[in-house]
This record gives sequence, C-alpha cells and structure tokens, in this order.
Amino acid sequence: MLTLTDRDRALASGEAGPAAALAMRIILAVAEANDAPRLIDVTSAHIDSCLYHGEAGLDFAERLAGEGGKVVIPTTLNVATLDLLHPHLFRGDTRLQERGRRLMQAYVAMGGTPTWTCAPYQTAPRPGFGEHIAWAESNAIVFANSVLGARTDRYGDFIDICAAITGRVPDAGLHRDENRRARVVFELSDIPDRVLQSAILYPVIGHLIGGLAGTAVVAIVGLPGDATEDALKALGAAAASSGGVALFHAVGRTPEAPTLAAALGGAEPEAVIRVDLERLVAARAELSTRTSGALTAVSVGTPHFSLAEFRTLAALLDGRTIHPGVEFYVNTSRDVLAEAAVAGLVDPLRRAGVEIVTDTCAYITPIIRNTAGVVMTDSGKMAYYAPGNLGVDIAFGTLADCVTSAAAGEVRIDPAGWR
Repeated sequence: MLTLTDRDRALASGEAGPAAALAMRIILAVAEANDAPRLIDVTSAHIDSCLYHGEAGLDFAERLAGEGGKVVIPTTLNVATLDLLHPHLFRGDTRLQERGRRLMQAYVAMGGTPTWTCAPYQTAPRPGFGEHIAWAESNAIVFANSVLGARTDRYGDFIDICAAITGRVPDAGLHRDENRRARVVFELSDIPDRVLQSAILYPVIGHLIGGLAGTAVVAIVGLPGDATEDALKALGAAAASSGGVALFHAVGRTPEAPTLAAALGGAEPEAVIRVDLERLVAARAELSTRTSGALTAVSVGTPHFSLAEFRTLAALLDGRTIHPGVEFYVNTSRDVLAEAAVAGLVDPLRRAGVEIVTDTCAYITPIIRNTAGVVMTDSGKMAYYAPGNLGVDIAFGTLADCVTSAAAGEVRIDPAGWR
C-alpha cells in the first residue's frame, strides 16, 4: 500500500497550483503501477521530453507551463529539435521548427536550465554515489546509474517533468538495492589485446549486451581496468539503444562492482554469456549497412562529444582537410563547446571542414544535407538508430576511420585485428 506524506497529499490536492497537482497525480499513478510503498525525494532531474515528437508533448508542456508549473529541483534539459546557436543547420519544415522552438521555450519557462545536452554528466555538478535523481534520456540514465553510482529509474517523457515539478518519485525500480544487482554476467574470453585496446570495443560490447540482455542489469567481466568515462559512455549508450539496459556493472571499474560477487549482490546469476572474438566481430558487423563506397557525411558525438574527444579529433585531423564532398558533424553541448574553444580546438577543426552541432543531434533532427550516400560514425547509438531515423546507409568505424574516410571521400575501415 502506498504511504503518502502530508506534502504529497497537499500537492495532489492542488495547494501548490494546478500544474503541481497534475504532476503529482501522474507520479502517484506511476507509483501504484510499480507497487511502490512510498515516494522519495530526488535532488535533480534531466528532461527528455523537450525534444519534439508530436503534438501531445507540446500540449502537455504548454499546459504545465500555462498553469504555473515550476521545477523545484535543479533540472537540466536534453537535446531538442533545434540548434539555437547554429540555426542555419536546420533543414526541416517551418512547422517542425516552430513547434520545436515552442517546446524548448515551455521547458525553459518552467525553470529548466537550457543545457540542451544528452550528456548532463559532462558538466558539474554531477550527482554523487547513491544520490537519488530523476533522469530521462537513455544514455544519461545508464551513465548515472553505472558510472556515477547515482540512482535513477528509467524516466521517460512526461514523467521526467512531473518529477522535476514535485521533487518526488516512486521508491521503486533502480532506486532500490534489490533491483540493482546484476542478473546476467557477460564474460570476455580469449579476446586479443589488440581488440581490447580498440577504440570501438566499447560500443560493440554495448550493442551486443543490449541485444541479448534487454532490460536486465548486467555485470561485465574482463573489461580493461583503465576504461575511460568516454569509453563507458559509449558502451552504455549502445546497450541502451539495442536493448533497454539502464545499469551495467563493469567488474573492477564501476563503483558498485569492486568484485563480481558484489555486482551480483551475493546471489547466483540467472545467465552467464561468454563473449569471444567471433561474437564481437559479428556484433561489430551488425552496426554497418555498408562498409565501402562514396562517403557523403560523418556524424560523431552521439552521445555528445566530450573535451577529451575534441582533443583526440583535433590530433587526428592535424594537417588534414575534409573532402569537399563530405559533411563532417561533431555533436556536442554548449558547455563543452565553450571549453573546447578556450582550449583552442574549435577554430582548427572548423578550418579543416568540421561543422559543430549543439542543442540537438544529427541523428534525430534534419541536419545532414546529403543522405543519398553512406554516412559514417563511431557511435553505436547512431549506427543503431540512423538507418531508421534518417533513411541512410551507415558505416561504423573508429574515430580514426571516420577521419581517414572523410579526407578521402570514401569509406575506409581499418579492420585493426578484428578478423
């Protein structure tokens, strides 16, 4: 039975206004559907529903904003439909542009911080270990749970803003200890060092895990102990795309998995899946619909590029220029772009032919001009979604492959020991 506080009842009854009452009624319905015993406080929210998908989302946001809805906790905003810093990049129709802008304005009016990024964890302050939050956007969810050890359930459109307005969520799902233990173990076995050190190991493993595990919490044994946050970001994003993974434990690397026993919570796994080179090669192949041919575009930064990734790209492009027939897009946040500019990385990239995208991402909004040829990426997430979203052929490779191909004007993928 759901136990409520006096404040919960007050919000639901309308004492804080109609928007807060609607938000609380929705949170209570979610709690009852999940058999939650109570609601708990959250310290921050990240809103995915500021990306325009249709009239229902716009109607809901404008109703909340029109009825005085205001967030009561720090709230960041996910990628949206428009790049407000580079409006010339948008290639959609005026209706989509107008509605996308209105939706963005509604969430800012409710007190959301216009970060417009799918990677809120790249900016400070970040939630701490064990901190309860209400984050939406699949890669942000899996990163917060897995890499930071914060606690969020999968909050989708509409529920995210309701949590931000009330500051409350159901005590259910991944907020609870018993739901955070791994159920499925993936064991890397007989993987050559050259593959373990490959830049695309992590999105490939993520793609494989998502397809096999679905929404299960997983433990991964055998990942390099020096895996960077960007590597784990890529793994989680891919696993949340091909499946619905919201929490993975990299044994020896992520905070809730110092050992496999700790990741499993002392229980036995429901399944153990051996991952060998053959399985990885097959998973890598699934991420490309084409591996040769004329290249029309490259899009990287799905999830958004970090400062470290800007540095890597700048080094790879040093002395090179992008082929005139190739569009090269880097998707990133406003904050990271500002840091990269201060570090002197942005102007050389632009001179080489790179176009910067902020506030949105080239796989979800019409930005790429020429979709008739092959589009290349190093992102497992973009490789999974772009064929359906954009109707393009995708070539998946390392960031170095993307640069080499962009300079040549054709797809060039170095197998780098994967065969």
